[in-house]
Amino acid sequence: MIPMPTKDSPVWSDSEMLECVAILPEAPGVKTFAFRPPSGAMFVYRAGQFLTLDLPVPGGNVQRTFTISSSPVTAAYVTITAKVQPGSVGTAWMHEHLQVGMRLRAYGPAGLFHLPPQPDGKYLFISAGSGVTPMMSMATTLFERGEDPDICFIQCARRPSDLIFRRRLEYMASRVSGLALHFVVSRPEPYEVWTGYRGQFNQLMLGLMCNDYLDRDVFCCGPEGFMDAVREILISLGYDMSRYHQESFHAPAETVAEITEFDDPVPDDSAPAQIVFARSGVTADCTEGDTIMEIARASGLAVASGCNFGLCGTCKTRKLSGEVHMVHNGGITEDDIEAGYILPCCSKPIGRVEVEA
Repeated sequence: MIPMPTKDSPVWSDSEMLECVAILPEAPGVKTFAFRPPSGAMFVYRAGQFLTLDLPVPGGNVQRTFTISSSPVTAAYVTITAKVQPGSVGTAWMHEHLQVGMRLRAYGPAGLFHLPPQPDGKYLFISAGSGVTPMMSMATTLFERGEDPDICFIQCARRPSDLIFRRRLEYMASRVSGLALHFVVSRPEPYEVWTGYRGQFNQLMLGLMCNDYLDRDVFCCGPEGFMDAVREILISLGYDMSRYHQESFHAPAETVAEITEFDDPVPDDSAPAQIVFARSGVTADCTEGDTIMEIARASGLAVASGCNFGLCGTCKTRKLSGEVHMVHNGGITEDDIEAGYILPCCSKPIGRVEVEA
């Protein structure tokens, strides 16, 4: 039996191996693995950091990083929650071969994507897939410190059954008033009722879920494409991106710049631009802060439209040349975008742009 840490216990260091003490199923292809130091040493880390595990796979050991999903408030153990991805080696070995009682070499904790030392602010956590793991550590930390937190927690997944930690999050939300949960799925389960949000996370959903997002610090984790889309949404809504932090579960951040600085195109309201409406024979000067729809209407052009915020797709037209900054709400497909189509209602010109309308 591994002893519990006491006030006199040393802090765990990676010179000591970790023993697996529990394995819990979380979702299809997802398991949580709990580890404790055999000596009873305590863990000290910040919510959001990761461990690197040395895994004895066939053919030679491999090292894989996993975000710690437990809270540093509980110093006796750590958990990592791992999803088997196509072609994975290390995670597949863990799911198939790691058992309670086995010991592994581990390194860390490390990482710059974490809550501040005194996390007293208002937070917006946005995640997709297994990117929820650092958010779970952060939310649990704020929950376990005994004060009512102020968290808007948005989790996206393919199906309801893929929502990792759903039951635990719902339990925490039932015990405090300051944890607001919002789940988004791409599609519901067959023969099961789903009354939450469906589709791709977008601006409209963000406004409905968290109308004070401008006042919150944002932490985001998930696939690169998902995080790119979240940044585009926030930029288009005028969010202060110096308060935005992200972590890819494929490549944990090693510098502050990786979690706070991004080379995203941002339309400049004062920068000159020009739109050429090819079919109508109209050329209009504007700024990068104007939408193509606004300039079309100001030029007296009748452009078919419906929702005016990138949802219905009624205004879809082909872009003949130039670049635009488009943040839509699901009204256009990736195939259409690759074919050169845009939605004028939510597209802003970068320099000179020619469109078919």
